[in-house]
Amino acid sequence: MKKAQNGDTVKVHYTGKFNDGTVFDSSKGREPLQFTIGKGNLIRGFEEAVSGMTAGEAKTVSIQPENGYGLRREELVFKVKKEHFPASIEPETGAMLQMRQPDGGVLDVRISQVEEDSIVLDANHPLAGKDLIFEIEVVEVFS
Repeated sequence: MKKAQNGDTVKVHYTGKFNDGTVFDSSKGREPLQFTIGKGNLIRGFEEAVSGMTAGEAKTVSIQPENGYGLRREELVFKVKKEHFPASIEPETGAMLQMRQPDGGVLDVRISQVEEDSIVLDANHPLAGKDLIFEIEVVEVFS
């Protein structure tokens, strides 16, 4: 049986959990996730876990932040005065927004706190700084 390696396309079913067992994402009940190992479309720890597996094989892996969504960076948390916030948007804690950067790029941010005269925005990935556990089952490996 072919072992998945760099450059191979694979289909996997997965369930992602936190250390307390809370599920944050799963492919169960959906089509398997298809990706090419080494393209960098998924977190490094997930790709490394699938590498070497064969169709039908399953395992559970723990992925540290450095191999997942990175460490939380406090410099990505900042305040915006309400007067500079678009009047068309009612700020709510937890809401996801996109901000246009001076260079034209788009930055995804989450409202982490609404204060009396300002809004605290967080540009960290929601899973940054978290240890992740993935149950992975390889469905298919193809070159």
